Amino acid sequence: MKRLVVKIGSSTLTTGEGRIDHEYLESFAQQVEAVRAQGWQVVVVSSGAIACGLERLGMSGKRPDDMPTLQAAASVGQGLFASAWGDAFASHGMVTSLVLLTRRDTADRTAYLHARDTLERLLDLGVVPIVNENDTVSVEQIRFGDNDTLGALVACLISADLTVILSDIDGLYDANPSKDANAKLIKRVDRIDQSIIGAAGDAGSAMGSGGMVTKVKAARVLGVAGIPLVICAGRRENAIVDAAAGNEVGTLFAAEGVAHEITPRKLWIALGDSSRGSITVDAGAKQALQRKGSSLLVVGVAAVEGDFENGDIVDILDESGYLFARGRAAFSRDEAELALGRTRDELSRNRLLSEMAEKPLVHRDDLVIFE
Repeated sequence: MKRLVVKIGSSTLTTGEGRIDHEYLESFAQQVEAVRAQGWQVVVVSSGAIACGLERLGMSGKRPDDMPTLQAAASVGQGLFASAWGDAFASHGMVTSLVLLTRRDTADRTAYLHARDTLERLLDLGVVPIVNENDTVSVEQIRFGDNDTLGALVACLISADLTVILSDIDGLYDANPSKDANAKLIKRVDRIDQSIIGAAGDAGSAMGSGGMVTKVKAARVLGVAGIPLVICAGRRENAIVDAAAGNEVGTLFAAEGVAHEITPRKLWIALGDSSRGSITVDAGAKQALQRKGSSLLVVGVAAVEGDFENGDIVDILDESGYLFARGRAAFSRDEAELALGRTRDELSRNRLLSEMAEKPLVHRDDLVIFE
């Protein structure tokens, strides 16, 4: 059986008034039924609990800004959200379940394995799991991300064969199509560079909390895991069926192979949005990281930025500014800056910096290479 993760956002799932669109849910269930008949096991990652709660509380429309209201709405809406999915799928003879996760679940190996085993067993039982961020308690996810990140997490968790993100736009354009009439849809992306990140922009919709940037970041992590991603318009007829069949729809982020295993520890590093700074490395260090699986030594560092401490997540850039890796720093920015430009012998002779002569700034076990 092939495995498909479908992520759907609030803007696609709701009407213009912020209410759950039950007619659309019905057509979604029909598509899932069709792809299951063709040999796919399906996991749905869906936003919508907050939208359901706001509707029930009579607060549909513009998404509130304050955290207590968002968490209260999620609490009210979670049951309504589960019922809406359950009713739509039951009419097609499918059983759904609600699985609440947070990104913290990837940081703890025991919790990670339990989540994986639960999803695996649900799929074995023929259930369609509906996965949602636990917005009632997960402050960071409501504030900084959306379920694009969670969709990538789930896809890695179950070793999916394909991920589809249903959006309110056709895919990734080379410019903002709402502002530039000449903007063109990018149908295939083989390498996520600065031009792709720049084209993504960062605007989200009224009912959602993320934009194209979070989708591209998810694609970057999925590419490391060897999982292709399709971003397409959720309201397009048979979007899921066409994507699963390999037909051209939206933007395909190709994944030709598995760069390296995404362990729970590395998954957290790759998916977290908590980078505290950046480390720019020279060409030799980049080559050693990419081709030799080396750790990052401070002698290969050209510059450091930000205000990171020992244990913080940092982005790793090449000399052109391209982000090609992410890792956990073993030293603070101040320590790393003092060591810049020194040889290993010079570091060894300095009592304050001698530890950095041998210990890597980022160990390979705490390092994720995106290409």
